[in-house]
Amino acid sequence: MQRMLGYMRKAIQEFDMIQDGDRIAVGVSGGKDSVVLLTGLARLKRFIGIDFSIVAVTLDPRFGGVETDYSPIAALCEELGVEFYLQRTDIGAIVFDVRKEPNPCSLCAKMRRGALHDAAKALGCNKIALGHHYDDVVETFVMNLFNEGRIGCFSPKSYLSRKDLWMIRPMVFAPEKEVRRAAERCELPIVKSKCPADGHTNRQKTKEFLAQMERENDGFKLRMFGALRRSGFDGWAFPDAEKKQETE
Repeated sequence: MQRMLGYMRKAIQEFDMIQDGDRIAVGVSGGKDSVVLLTGLARLKRFIGIDFSIVAVTLDPRFGGVETDYSPIAALCEELGVEFYLQRTDIGAIVFDVRKEPNPCSLCAKMRRGALHDAAKALGCNKIALGHHYDDVVETFVMNLFNEGRIGCFSPKSYLSRKDLWMIRPMVFAPEKEVRRAAERCELPIVKSKCPADGHTNRQKTKEFLAQMERENDGFKLRMFGALRRSGFDGWAFPDAEKKQETE
């Protein structure tokens, strides 16, 4: 976990993600990424020198109409001294049973974002933290390039003006293998997704493509990440590049 804390601290400082007085809603799905994010932020609070608070927010999509047991996440929050908020939703039924979406991920993500934003506001939060890591960044960059013909990615930090909320992603420098290692070594509780589309998404195909390219061309993902940062799009510019633009 020490290595993860280093990655997170670097992102928080480089992108100025957290300030004194922030109340942050941490989106916790139960997967390894969100659980490591929650644990990392709870530990960083102790020594990073920023006075902020966090609340774990879990949205249950109720896939197949069945409620998921999140008691392991509730227990982790109690251990970390973090407030836990669970909201049951009908997202699963709407996406798969009512709409019968052939490509369900887009609608599901949109509905989950809306529910998370509303929950964060109701809980008095001014920021939302999501568990996207380094590999997610590269995958999204490649998906946007190949599928949409555009250069870009989600931002490490972005402002949602309609909700007056900041979205932050403190794990963007952390490779997925380090996230997985931290979850295993700390024996963190993982609640497996029951999504019917899990493992059969466009992102999974992109992940497999990148793994193949990495095997054939060592450092492929690093070069993709570097290209995104050098482009400066979507808030990914290196700090020195931003300062240079300000003085020109």
